[in-house]
Amino acid sequence: MSQAPRSALVLQHVPWETAGLIGEVLAEARVPVETRSMLDDAGADLPAPGTLAALVVMGGPMGALDDAAHPGLAAERRLLARCVEEGVPVLGVCLGMQLLAVALGAQLHAGHGTEIGFGPVDVVAPDPVLAPLGPHPSVLHWHGDAVDLPPGADLLARSAVTPVQAFRVGSALGLQFHLEVGSALLGRWLATAQMAADLDVHGIDDLADQADTALPALELGARRGLAAFAAAALARA
Repeated sequence: MSQAPRSALVLQHVPWETAGLIGEVLAEARVPVETRSMLDDAGADLPAPGTLAALVVMGGPMGALDDAAHPGLAAERRLLARCVEEGVPVLGVCLGMQLLAVALGAQLHAGHGTEIGFGPVDVVAPDPVLAPLGPHPSVLHWHGDAVDLPPGADLLARSAVTPVQAFRVGSALGLQFHLEVGSALLGRWLATAQMAADLDVHGIDDLADQADTALPALELGARRGLAAFAAAALARA
């Protein structure tokens, strides 16, 4: 009897921060995708790394160490560390990157500096996911916390505000910025009360205009780069 294919597991923390382009590219590569909401989930029965084609951990408004309010975060960090140890393809985005970094021994800096909107990062080392974006892409930021570079990790991208914008450790890639956001997902974010309120607090009223300029090229590069992640997942599926 043939074994059922492994799936890519997406851990989601709020309804609107979906896998977006990541999920689309995985589906196009015919990698099965399962999504699990961790908002009120303690994560006691998260799967073993060996059962996964890949692990994708999305963003959210909570902090990476807010375990008291969100006890599932500790289970996510444990799973992330085990996936790195076992060579499972991992992609952590925003909060997901911070969880990955902390799981690997890095320090979290809460309230380090707010970046919201499209702005450049400097890509400082080659990586198949980031290469299609070019050396100074304008990407979507939406965060206030930051992390140090985990021990043994390679720094891939940085910005003036956030020294660690992307890093890789073996099979795992962390992205502080939102490569998953295409035009459809951004429209959902702008229509979400919590996200709109965040923009109001920070006096940002031109994000849609920024997107009109930045997203066409960014989405094309993101799809090409994410195909490399999907290929690694497909090899394990």
